[in-house]
Amino acid sequence: MLSNKRIQELELVMEFEKVEECFKEVSSWIENVGRRRLKETINLDDSLEMLLQAQKQFREFDLVASEYCRRGQEALKKMDRWEDFSSVDVQSYRVKLQSYRDQLEEFCNQLDENRHRICETVRLYEFFDKVRHQLQRGGCKK
Repeated sequence: MLSNKRIQELELVMEFEKVEECFKEVSSWIENVGRRRLKETINLDDSLEMLLQAQKQFREFDLVASEYCRRGQEALKKMDRWEDFSSVDVQSYRVKLQSYRDQLEEFCNQLDENRHRICETVRLYEFFDKVRHQLQRGGCKK
């Protein structure tokens, strides 16, 4: 039984090394591109026109970012079996795996939050723009 368990652990290590390339690529993109682009969307412009342009640019980025999130999640799913192993030899790999999981989860959550915030901000600006136009057409009645 010990021999079988050890063989399984070695197979997992070999599988981890194959999947780790995907983790490294996703992690590198998040750190070098994704986080920087998310920071750019923190300060949104004050006009509806500029906001719509920012939303369009964010949507293009969102497509790419969502694909990286999906790829990272698929790679993590392949490693779900690690949860069953607790040997010291596998521990360092589990730590790496958790680090990738935490990084991916944080980035994907920030992406979702920014997507929602931009959408809601656009809706609010469109509402105020509509009200402003109605007031300009009808004038202010006292």
